[in-house]
Amino acid sequence: MPLPPPIEARGLRKRYGDTFALDGFDLDVSARSVHALLGPNGAGKSTAVHTLATLTRIDEGEARVAGFDVRTQHAQVRSVIGLVGQSAALDEILHGRENLVMFARLHGLDAAAAQSRAAELLEAMDVADAADRKVSTYSGGMRRRLDIAAALLTRPAVLFLDEPTTGLDPRGRADVWEAVRRVVALGTTVLLTTQYLEEADRLADRITVMDAGRVVAEGTPSELKATLGGDRVIVGLPTGPDAAAARAAVAAAVASEVHLDDERSELVVEAGTAGGTTALLAVVRALDAAAITPTHVQLREPTLDEVFLHLTDRPTTRDGGHR
Repeated sequence: MPLPPPIEARGLRKRYGDTFALDGFDLDVSARSVHALLGPNGAGKSTAVHTLATLTRIDEGEARVAGFDVRTQHAQVRSVIGLVGQSAALDEILHGRENLVMFARLHGLDAAAAQSRAAELLEAMDVADAADRKVSTYSGGMRRRLDIAAALLTRPAVLFLDEPTTGLDPRGRADVWEAVRRVVALGTTVLLTTQYLEEADRLADRITVMDAGRVVAEGTPSELKATLGGDRVIVGLPTGPDAAAARAAVAAAVASEVHLDDERSELVVEAGTAGGTTALLAVVRALDAAAITPTHVQLREPTLDEVFLHLTDRPTTRDGGHR
């Protein structure tokens, strides 16, 4: 008999006063995958996580986590999930190992089982070398990895990560990304909310883009990028009179659209049906024929940032209010 989907939700609605934090939200998450929720401030990402984790009651709709109904089977849902919020829930006075053993005992494991499970997760999350140091001496990335380890003590089917890398430096974020990959390798499904588009691009198998409590797009990172078309050629404009000449030369050489990005002093050339390599060669030859040296020329696919802005029509910001 096949296992139930890790997460499935239909028509979720949650109202706060006159505002819908969720307004017909749908979600399907595949087993042993990382699924990211993206959206601007107030989109409803954290509200979605809180309802699925039974921390917030939904007003309308249906949702199941590992086959259990989030409205009527709170205890069963909580028995199969782990949750990591934006702030680490660790005792900084205790050592890393002591933290995990303490949480394991609170979950009902006996002393021997708690020690064994703690050792297993310290190794799995790459914190074993610091296991007998106080958490107060840990870097931000190490604390988050230990926090994730604590959420895995009960071997949850689903792990909710609500902006787990907020406030971390690039090294710390990379450490957490590696930890998330290890979580999936252990067999757990991850639902991730993040304010970092690069994070979703690097980690997620599929992404749901939310706005105003609704889903506005869903797909793999590549599928979402493809909604903006194919590759594009980016031309860094030189200063002075050559800028106008460069724009004219490029526009005359390609049949596709050419956009000016004033903020970055760049021309964006849509490759169109000709293909990225053909467009790149045409641009380089046109600039060479005009004796113009650009600051840079590169071929790239649309970014997730551009997809996000296109879908939500507003810039990404740190979440606040009803998320």
